[in-house]
Amino acid sequence: MALITESSLRSMLSAGIPNPFPVGAGDKITPAAIDFLKGRGIQVKPSQPNEAANDQPSSIPVGVSNRHVHLSQEHVEMLFGKGHTLTPLRNLSQPGQFAAAEVLTLHGSKGMIQHVRVLGPARGESQVEISRTDGFVLGIHPPVRLSGSIEGTPGITLIGPKGFVTLGRGVIIAKCHVHMSVEEAKQYGVAHGDSLVLRTAGERPIIFPDVPVRVSPQFALDFHIDLDEANAANLKTGDSVLVAGKNGVLHRGEAG
Repeated sequence: MALITESSLRSMLSAGIPNPFPVGAGDKITPAAIDFLKGRGIQVKPSQPNEAANDQPSSIPVGVSNRHVHLSQEHVEMLFGKGHTLTPLRNLSQPGQFAAAEVLTLHGSKGMIQHVRVLGPARGESQVEISRTDGFVLGIHPPVRLSGSIEGTPGITLIGPKGFVTLGRGVIIAKCHVHMSVEEAKQYGVAHGDSLVLRTAGERPIIFPDVPVRVSPQFALDFHIDLDEANAANLKTGDSVLVAGKNGVLHRGEAG
């Protein structure tokens, strides 16, 4: 049973509130939420039993991501030598992605971190993903961003065996997110840009209330979190989290 409040509806505004808005037989919707919908010309529609998502998958595998670097081909050659290409070491969860044999040193204003793995293949622009804890070591305090969103982010110096590169931008703390293939998105009843509410199981459950869904034919199902988040949630790669809601609205049985 889901509890639908004005606050939960407001959290859906950026993604768009469906019209009519479906309300399940066991759901509770507050008077303020009803007024909120009416004020925007959105009708409330009771869901039919055959519209329920009982057959949708209820869990997603976890992939914990440690600090790492994505490099442009230009920077690969500046750091490892002219003509150098990244050497695949092991495949990652996403098709075509790999951990490379190459490692770098990150140099910040307060300190450095050595043996940081480079991930391949090479990208159009270099990017460094660290945890909040790493930022304290380096003296860098980057924002939480989805991969690829690096406008206005701090830079860092990368040191390799053949040279160094000082980035003017590109350091982020990766926002947790879910990768899905197009077919998997259909199975979970979501689209690119939707967000999921995920929770852990066990004695100390933790809620991840706003997890963006990224859909592509090149993706495979995975919930990506960094090392700080994994430690706080007592999660490791291969564990699973439960789908508790979508776009700010909890599924039945998750509220009330």
